[in-house]
Amino acid sequence: MAGTQPSRSDGVRLPVLWDSGERLVKPDLSGLTRLRFLTTTDFPPFNYLDGEGRLSGLHVDLARAICAELTIVERCQIQALPWGELEAALAKGDGEAIIAGIAVTAGNRAKFTFSRPYLRFPARFVAAKANDIAEPLAKTLAGKRIGVVAGSAHEQLLRNYFADVQAVGYERQEPLLSDLKAGKIDAAFGDGMRFGLWLAGPDAADCCRFVGAAYFAPEYLGTGLSIAVTPGNENLATAFDAALQQISAKGIFTDLYLRYFPVSFY
Repeated sequence: MAGTQPSRSDGVRLPVLWDSGERLVKPDLSGLTRLRFLTTTDFPPFNYLDGEGRLSGLHVDLARAICAELTIVERCQIQALPWGELEAALAKGDGEAIIAGIAVTAGNRAKFTFSRPYLRFPARFVAAKANDIAEPLAKTLAGKRIGVVAGSAHEQLLRNYFADVQAVGYERQEPLLSDLKAGKIDAAFGDGMRFGLWLAGPDAADCCRFVGAAYFAPEYLGTGLSIAVTPGNENLATAFDAALQQISAKGIFTDLYLRYFPVSFY
């Protein structure tokens, strides 16, 4: 598990992704005419159009916070495009950065230079509040029916880390959570972020809760969210790293995180 830091909300702790002893120097951006962040409108709560048609979300607020930290607010813009147009727009020079959840894979590393991760997605267990499940989960879940999306990285992780559970595969998350709520399975295992959104919403009807620890396994789940820039643009990526470190240290990121994830998935 990653380290955690206290947040400004009692009882909520976020992973520490930045070494407090590391001093990241902001590069000189005086030659940067403008900084255009490219995103989409179809990845709520990260980027979406609100009820009044305004571009909103965690990524939008984070981009603004980065611009403020780099003291270039007057040169910053945020533009939404269809997902399939982001890469070409960046390559053509129609933007300087993509903040939209592009996966940091070996293939994408050949296409982009990435900032360091600013958010990671752990795997979590969810169970009914009435279900007495507690650590050590390897013991308390032995023999239990655990729902998981079939063929997913989470299923691989569950089978390899918890060999004694009865994994029950589902094609999609919706019927999995419906069966959890109905008591047809003992617990669910999957993406903590998506589970947290469900727990905070009306469909869960306050039936369930996270149980046990958050599991960070980059070999299964990836390294998390990063900002993508054009290949070789290390100067801008380094500037983002320096800004993100300070945004984290000042508690700004925690405030943004809790604004969009009232049920913390950590």
